[in-house]
Amino acid sequence: MNFADDVFISYAHLDNQAFVEGQAGWISRFDRALKIRLGQLLGREPRIWRDPKLQGNDYFADTLVERLPGVAALVAVLSPRYANSDWCRREMSTFLEVADAGSGSRIGNKSRLFKVIKTPLPLERHPPEVESLLGYEFFCVDSETGRAQELDQTYGQEMQARYWQKLDDLAYDLADLLQVLADHGTQAPLAGVSKGNVYLAETSSDLQPQREAIRRDLLHQGYRVLPDRAPPSWLASDWDAFVQQQLAACQLSIHLIGSEYGIVPEGTQSSIVALQYELAARRSMSDLARLIWLPPELVVNDERQQRFVEQLHTDARLHQRGDLLQTPFEDLKTAIYRMLNPPAGAAHGRATPAAEGVVRIYLICDERDRDQIAALEDHLFAEGFEVILPLFDPDETPARLDHEENLQSCDALLIYYGEGNELWQRRKLSEVRKSADLGRSAPLRGKAIYVAPPLTAQKVRLRTHEALVLQQLTDTFDPGVLATFIASLRETDTGSRSDVKFGAL
Repeated sequence: MNFADDVFISYAHLDNQAFVEGQAGWISRFDRALKIRLGQLLGREPRIWRDPKLQGNDYFADTLVERLPGVAALVAVLSPRYANSDWCRREMSTFLEVADAGSGSRIGNKSRLFKVIKTPLPLERHPPEVESLLGYEFFCVDSETGRAQELDQTYGQEMQARYWQKLDDLAYDLADLLQVLADHGTQAPLAGVSKGNVYLAETSSDLQPQREAIRRDLLHQGYRVLPDRAPPSWLASDWDAFVQQQLAACQLSIHLIGSEYGIVPEGTQSSIVALQYELAARRSMSDLARLIWLPPELVVNDERQQRFVEQLHTDARLHQRGDLLQTPFEDLKTAIYRMLNPPAGAAHGRATPAAEGVVRIYLICDERDRDQIAALEDHLFAEGFEVILPLFDPDETPARLDHEENLQSCDALLIYYGEGNELWQRRKLSEVRKSADLGRSAPLRGKAIYVAPPLTAQKVRLRTHEALVLQQLTDTFDPGVLATFIASLRETDTGSRSDVKFGAL
């Protein structure tokens, strides 16, 4: 599989016409952006080919047919013009013909044909060769007007961010395919190697960005995400059979429930969101784990969706290998990775045992407070306590898993309320309340909030029955502020364990 070109971009030339004279067209900008991002992932400059001058049957025969056998992947940029172009259809069919005659158009579960949808196009108008591919939609639909707007680097910050997210997805998948082709040469097609299969249920349009973010994270972590192709049709019977087949290969299913009811296949009154939930619920009676997520401030106006949401809250089957979460989105992501990679000790329903004679205090702080907590940390250590600090890592997944493990295994907790705002402080206290769900069985021996500069009137007046409130009113650390907290730990320990040894008392 020694290819002369990594990627061939097949497109309709009308789609590369610029709105403003002298400005590069959409395809030209897409070509440049893909070359940059794919090159960053591959560690070399990719060989991307598109010929803006091709026209006429002679050029097609002389150039395209000769060069396509040396192309590793074809990216078809679909649009109404593309669907109407015999020329574009010939590019695609010729690539598949030469690919199937050689190493094959699929390598394991990876297709060498990629579908980019630039402008909305009904599925029945997609070329048959790409109907079963999910594709990369480079447009969004306005929820109020129902009109589609193409993603473009020049349409403002939000559209630019969405554009780069879609391009990143495409570049990652292309890089994966090119790496497989480079690593395995002319070996037989691979079965596909991954950490496991996860079913990420189709959702309604209002939660599509969140679904794409989860899919992106799972793929980057090495999981295969299903469905990895479009259903054979939108008939309810075909949809059911398709979903059941996909679920059968998975260890976990994830369902995002939004404010909209979603698409209803022909032959049923249930939406695809509700159908997938029901099919996964039946499967979970055997070996499928499920996570069902609703946004914390969900507002539902559709009566059908309201009934469905009420059903979720009362469905007894959720106790059978299922969890219903109505939490911030980041908490869902943490729950997914915790279910796929349970923290040590959680499977046994108990915290990791502490080293004999050591009381461990988990000192939670904002990353900006690392320098300010040094004196406090030193003082606690000198008093004979083991101090655990949060893991500050650019990759939020291991950081959150480490945070949960610390909540599960620590003996006492101290929240340093400095640079973090009120929302941050409340969030941390809420996470402590939920620590029992992580497998913690023993109660905390002590729990306190250490209020430190920068002070505000609201921080100075902080009161709560959930934790001891300690106030440091100056910029200089005062050991006396901790006296009540330390005394409570020693009193608790004296009553529960007589063999604990502290430092100098």
